[in-house]
Amino acid sequence: MFGLLGKKSSAVLGVDISSSSVKLLELSKQGDRYKVESYAVEPLPANAVVEKNITDVEAVGEVLKRVASKSRTSVKQVAVAVSGSAVITKLIQMDGGLNEFEMEDQITLEADQYIPYPLDEVAIDFEVQGPSETNPDQVDVLLAACRKENVDIREDALEIASLSTRVVDVEAYALERAYALIEPQLDSQGEELVVAIVDIGATMTTLSVLAEGKTVYTREQIFGGKQLTEEIQRRYGLSLEEAGLAKKQGGLPDDYESEVLTPFREAVVQQVARALQFFFGASQYNAVDYVVLAGGTASIQGLTEMVEEKTGTPTLVANPFADMAVGSRVNASSLSNDAPSLMIACGLAMRSFD
Repeated sequence: MFGLLGKKSSAVLGVDISSSSVKLLELSKQGDRYKVESYAVEPLPANAVVEKNITDVEAVGEVLKRVASKSRTSVKQVAVAVSGSAVITKLIQMDGGLNEFEMEDQITLEADQYIPYPLDEVAIDFEVQGPSETNPDQVDVLLAACRKENVDIREDALEIASLSTRVVDVEAYALERAYALIEPQLDSQGEELVVAIVDIGATMTTLSVLAEGKTVYTREQIFGGKQLTEEIQRRYGLSLEEAGLAKKQGGLPDDYESEVLTPFREAVVQQVARALQFFFGASQYNAVDYVVLAGGTASIQGLTEMVEEKTGTPTLVANPFADMAVGSRVNASSLSNDAPSLMIACGLAMRSFD
């Protein structure tokens, strides 16, 4: 059991391997306050990771080596995540009198009832959620399973960088953990909030809806910031790398704002509105209290206001570090710029304090 949801103690690095980059974050904690000890982001070669699946383990391993060196961290233990679409989760009820080892034995015996893959091909883990509402003698147990190859390939890539896998988490749970740092920034904190986190990555946009801090819905769709990079590349005759740099650093021709950026912003707003409509259609909810934009695309100027106007919902950009101290190895302004794209890395680094 099997390295998913992982049991841990002591410092771990949060490492988020996305389609376009590897992000590394190390946190420490004194009392209730977190401190960013080190962080780094390194781009990945094209197609080394496709839709969150590692396709070139050597290339990812080399980037992991660079990102660890750039961060100047001495920590070697890592918490990494698999995407929600790779994971099957199921809430089951079990006898409340069982200890952890007895539960493990029973789940191993009964797992084929819940999991549609051969058991020798899956990594399984479980976590007791608390007493069952329907039967006081039972407890609710969250069962999580994913194909072993998804776990093994991440471990192999980390090994190339001389890092060891301490925890394999699920992206949605890492995001949920980081959301606890965002909630105090919301005006109505403490109420029974329903919050939509829209994580717009390079190629994938993930909607996670949290009710009272717990994930009640997730949905991935193919759409991301790479479309803006490719449009810059096409229109201005740049290489993909040059287009990516220009997108971040500026210096593009005068028509960029009206001809390229505005249509892309409108496309993002449409994607957000559509994702919310899917959620409302699939659930008992017909509104959310807040939209939180995460991922590299979230920082695009003017996007927050456009999403707020289109959805009629207060919208903000995710910054899990707003109330954190920053260590001497960390460039505070770079961290601030990268903050929206570090939500998953942050949630993984928080595994140090479970």
